[in-house]
Amino acid sequence: MRTTSPANSRRPAGILATMIAVALLSGCSLPGAGQKPAQDAAAARAPQTVFPSQFTRDGTYQSHINIDNVDYVFTLFANKATPRTNLWYARGDKVFSMSLTAYDLDRRLRDPFATKRKVWLGDIRVTSSTRNPGHGSQSPYHLDARAARITFDPEPQRDRHGMLITSPKGSFELRNQKIGSVAVGTVGVTLHYTATVYAQAGAHSARYRRHVLHLNVPITIFPGTARTAHQAIPLDAN
Repeated sequence: MRTTSPANSRRPAGILATMIAVALLSGCSLPGAGQKPAQDAAAARAPQTVFPSQFTRDGTYQSHINIDNVDYVFTLFANKATPRTNLWYARGDKVFSMSLTAYDLDRRLRDPFATKRKVWLGDIRVTSSTRNPGHGSQSPYHLDARAARITFDPEPQRDRHGMLITSPKGSFELRNQKIGSVAVGTVGVTLHYTATVYAQAGAHSARYRRHVLHLNVPITIFPGTARTAHQAIPLDAN
């Protein structure tokens, strides 16, 4: 029978200890070890955006504003004319669309519409400002109008307070809006939204509550003198 000497029995342990020491000194991972340090190092080397924007990252932006248990859902999305928001430069028009809808959270989504509080949108106003370390602020986009006059629906439901935006019977939608050229070196544009809404105190109530919604949406502008490229499609397409 073959026997193993004490020196031979200690050899595997010694080899393993040597492998661990070499791995620690060289910064290499052992087989099966987690890769999180390598991932963190890669993230640290990634370029950081100086003007972070959910809209730029995702190509869309959505905000929920809850007032009296009515959910006002505002959505901003890139238009097919300039769909690649990671290629929005200072020069050239940058095209987007937007919508605003109200949901009565006191009722279930599929409850009869007559049981829901109606919400009307009156005026909508949008201003804009830019951030440019070497240039003063500019205003490349401006809007100030009655919502019912500019919404995509040619025949919105109207009231003396404005247009109906209660889901699923009404929604404000505006397409093909253009952020114009800004000074080269601009790193971001912020859209400042103000919307006046009137919500019923209750279903079938004659009393309305007036609210003013405020929202700021940052949009990244990438460096360079390139012009924002447009897709060859009709501007009335969404």
